[in-house]
Amino acid sequence: MDGYVKLHEMLETALRQAGEEAGMLLGQGLTATLTDSLTFSKAAYFGDLDDGVFVLAVESREEYPGQFHLVFNLRDAILMSSLLLGIPAPRIKEKQRLSIIEPDDIDAFGEIGNMINGAMNSIFQGSLSGKAHLKLLGSKKYVPEIDPLTDEDPLPNGDYLMFRSRLEMEGQEMHHLDVLIPVELGNQYDPPPEAPPAAPAEEIAAEQAGEPAVVASGISTETGEEVPLRKAGGIAGTTGEDMIAVFEDSDEERAQLLESLKFSGFKLAESTLNADVKEVFSQGNVRLVVIGSQDADDRELAVCIKINALRQDQPVPIIMCAQRWTRTAVLKALKYGARDIIIKPCDPDEIASKVKRLCRLPSV
Repeated sequence: MDGYVKLHEMLETALRQAGEEAGMLLGQGLTATLTDSLTFSKAAYFGDLDDGVFVLAVESREEYPGQFHLVFNLRDAILMSSLLLGIPAPRIKEKQRLSIIEPDDIDAFGEIGNMINGAMNSIFQGSLSGKAHLKLLGSKKYVPEIDPLTDEDPLPNGDYLMFRSRLEMEGQEMHHLDVLIPVELGNQYDPPPEAPPAAPAEEIAAEQAGEPAVVASGISTETGEEVPLRKAGGIAGTTGEDMIAVFEDSDEERAQLLESLKFSGFKLAESTLNADVKEVFSQGNVRLVVIGSQDADDRELAVCIKINALRQDQPVPIIMCAQRWTRTAVLKALKYGARDIIIKPCDPDEIASKVKRLCRLPSV
């Protein structure tokens, strides 16, 4: 996941401290180590969830208003609450096996949640000049195929930054803690850098003519003459009319994607997955790529790899759309350059939201 360096550092410190303090409460050595940071939609996150989860909502107040969520594996939540309650080990194993979390467990885990929230609050306030305050709200359990997944439960629909921490406790098998922060709130905590100014018209004209354009100059200390400091290289897909490239084998689904992208006002270039990526990119200044398929397998991922190889100096955002996703496929897609994923059938509003964010278009 690009950017969010400050937010990553805040959470890395906060989660490490939270693990230590929660471990002291439990009388056990507990560590929380930040390992991954990815961007997910709620549908993608819960669409491939195998185990139940226990979700704690955290309200962010003062100058950083919003709400984010701490998502624990349900078995981890049962383990920690049971240890705090002093429940015997055989009973803990049985409760984990049957995913049983009782009112006493929920109350006990609330104490653990308060400890974690307190650690995060201290780090956030210190890093954000005391202008943020975190308050722990309610909790929700979600077990796939048992509990309903609605627009608001167990957390609201939308795009999230996911920061994953590995949980470890001696003698226990544990999973991870995911901090899911809405992209809008993440951008408040750690604003993205401003987009660079548009290239001058003469620079674009020179590039279109196949000539390197001088974009900066200086004075040689040896000759006293003006010399170029940097020249614009001929990077594929960076000149001409702003464009979105769509790679999809199905004529019908490609047409639907193109229809959903018309709102952007960009030129739309369509092709199949076997198309020559460089030839497609030669048609304009590629602002975004959409790759559509049934399964996110190696063939689709190969398109990602080709695009990133072509634009390694100026990466272009990629959205991958597929009907069937596995956890492995999601991680591979993000590893090979996808900035976001969508589960088919593609919802036009979801596509529009992602395009506006990735291309920095007005939200209205």
